[in-house]
Amino acid sequence: MRVTLLGPQRRPTLDAVVAGLVPAGTIATVTAGWQEREPDDGELSTLLGGRDVNLQLYRRWLDVQERDPSFAAAERRLAEVLAELQESYLLRLDYALQAVYALQRRGGNDPLQAAVLAEAVEAARELDAAHLRRTGHVRGEFYQAMQPHDRPAIAGHRAEVATVLGEASCLAIAGGHVGVLTDLLHLFNIAAAAKSQIIAWSAGAMALTERIVLFHDRSAHGPGHPEVYGTGLSAVRNVVALPHARARLLLDDWPRMAIFARRFAPARCVLLEAGTYLDINGDGSLPRSAQVLDAGGRVTTWEAA
Repeated sequence: MRVTLLGPQRRPTLDAVVAGLVPAGTIATVTAGWQEREPDDGELSTLLGGRDVNLQLYRRWLDVQERDPSFAAAERRLAEVLAELQESYLLRLDYALQAVYALQRRGGNDPLQAAVLAEAVEAARELDAAHLRRTGHVRGEFYQAMQPHDRPAIAGHRAEVATVLGEASCLAIAGGHVGVLTDLLHLFNIAAAAKSQIIAWSAGAMALTERIVLFHDRSAHGPGHPEVYGTGLSAVRNVVALPHARARLLLDDWPRMAIFARRFAPARCVLLEAGTYLDINGDGSLPRSAQVLDAGGRVTTWEAA
């Protein structure tokens, strides 16, 4: 499976990329992150030369909700549990990162102070890892109890989606709401069915990683803490995808960005800006030109980091 990550498509480059990578054949698309606007894919279809077939994952999910009310009720309970876990995690993370930033501001080159700061960063990393394990366990229990592959409403849609993907030359995953998008990619077993080229951007790129990190330093309420949300399809490993990084992160605040990079190392924090084009190599490594945060919080290239 070949994976290509693009920057946001407000100034589209998708048409040129597809022309070079997938000159012929059907292109399966996912716009489920747009939720109710899923069918509004006319512009996307034009960029893809009319060769697209929308997998309609959001519509399929609505159909499952209607046909399998017990599964729908269990999903709602799962969402409530996950929301509570996220709230508790963020409360603990706030205290942990306040300590990190306070220690960092004290500065100095004293080895003891550096060790204390490293321990504080490690405490935040442990919170991230524990939250990811906990949410993964909860989701795993849900899937174990509900057995989606044995439920006719879901199994039927999975089979149809797998057929389309089996005949497609490419899968294109758009952005939108990363939580909805990721949930539906998992529900309809896209990772198992997708065998050809994948092109993804914005939330679609985030959904392909093994660890989804939400971030926004420029919200109306002030800088927020980057937070672990959950697991993606793991088609791209050791990468934290950062769409619209320059608009959403305080990249000039090098100390803050250094903590960001240290929290998620050894994964690389990769900037996905307009015009970004990254072919992920077969071994999972990044192109040399990929923009990443280095250990000091500065934007550099993968080659120079």
